[in-house]
Amino acid sequence: MQAGNEAQRHLMLTEPIGRLLFKKAAPTVLIQLITVIYNTADTYFVAKIDTNASAAVGVVFSLMAVIQAVGGSVGMGANSLISPMLGQKREEEASTIGTSAALMSVIAGACIGLIGLLLLNPLVSLIGARGDVVPYAADYARYILIAAPFMTSSFVLNSILRAEGQAFYSMIGMISGGILNLFVDPLLIFGFGMGIAGAALATMIGQMTSFTIMAIFFIRDKSIVRLRPKYVGKKPFVYLHIVRMGVPTLFRQGMASLSSALLNIQAAPFGAAAVAGISIANKLYMLVRHIVIGIGQGFQPIAGYCFGAKRYSRVKKVFWAATAAGTAICSVIALALYFFREPVMVWFRDDPDVVAIGSQMLGFLCVTIPLMAFSTYVNQLYQSLGFAVGATILASCRQGIFFVPLVFLLPLWFALPGIEAVQASADLLTFLVSIPFLILFFRKYLSRPDETEE
Repeated sequence: MQAGNEAQRHLMLTEPIGRLLFKKAAPTVLIQLITVIYNTADTYFVAKIDTNASAAVGVVFSLMAVIQAVGGSVGMGANSLISPMLGQKREEEASTIGTSAALMSVIAGACIGLIGLLLLNPLVSLIGARGDVVPYAADYARYILIAAPFMTSSFVLNSILRAEGQAFYSMIGMISGGILNLFVDPLLIFGFGMGIAGAALATMIGQMTSFTIMAIFFIRDKSIVRLRPKYVGKKPFVYLHIVRMGVPTLFRQGMASLSSALLNIQAAPFGAAAVAGISIANKLYMLVRHIVIGIGQGFQPIAGYCFGAKRYSRVKKVFWAATAAGTAICSVIALALYFFREPVMVWFRDDPDVVAIGSQMLGFLCVTIPLMAFSTYVNQLYQSLGFAVGATILASCRQGIFFVPLVFLLPLWFALPGIEAVQASADLLTFLVSIPFLILFFRKYLSRPDETEE
């Protein structure tokens, strides 16, 4: 373990930033794209059934976001602690954090799944299903809830591997599950006639596959962090520390679930076509968002190692490198998506009302997508270096502090176009707030001279 960490630490502290960021970000971007594939594949294939089924997938997306928020928050809490620990050569403590986080994720996922299954119909109604959409949503949610422990655990194993700079291993696991999901989806939906339930079952099989493959890497001792019963935290502060550092992710992803549910609820009075159109546009937006997050997840362990080793100038360099790469990619995607938004919507669902509503929402989003990278990486900078309060505030902005009032106010003033413009408006305000946060952080924490000893 010691030799492995020494090699990884040397790499993090000496390799040219551009090359290092590419090495670490390429696997994490692919992992994030696979996460989108789980959702987008279901959206695409289910949309071929009918508009109610398409709306149901959009509704249950907020439930999946809750599961992902729980797994992601525990995983990022562990990630934020493990990277600096490895930078400081504290491998035993890193293993305690990793093992405790893995245990938390299994318990949390099992609790969500059990409670959700017991309250299935009220739950899907609560998150926005109405009328004929309810039975579709219940069929889809059932398998998602059964898979909850595997989903939460996969997020944690993925985060631990990324924290130690071994994103390639987690990429293999996530890609394997995603590819399997793509093939099984149409087979179960159409070949076996399972309909929307087949889409959910395919997702469950893919998630279980990803979890199994990543778990094998730990079982075979290919990781620096060891997951062993002897490393289970015996004191409450271990778990509280993980939770505290994971709160920003919980807020960020929990708010994503809340915002998705609120969009569905606000769109429901305008009909199933409105729910479907907004859901599809939101999935395309999340595709770009996941690419941005993937680059950030490559940047975070580098920042964590360097900050732990007191190489402050290197932390600043990797932040600006990630921001430049993310902004360039977002700008290209936004332009392409803006000019081809209608054909893209037709590809998902050839319904004139769905296409019109989704295309207009995509038009609003494309204006602010280029700003997304900067505000995301300011948030991830705070979190990856252990500044939980600032990270939590920033994480709450995009889909909480700004989104929640806007989702109620804009529809009052502009009806359906107001709903379509909510996310873009919240993104713009989040970008503006992130600027002073970055200036403060650089002045207070990254203006110190580097320590040259490793």
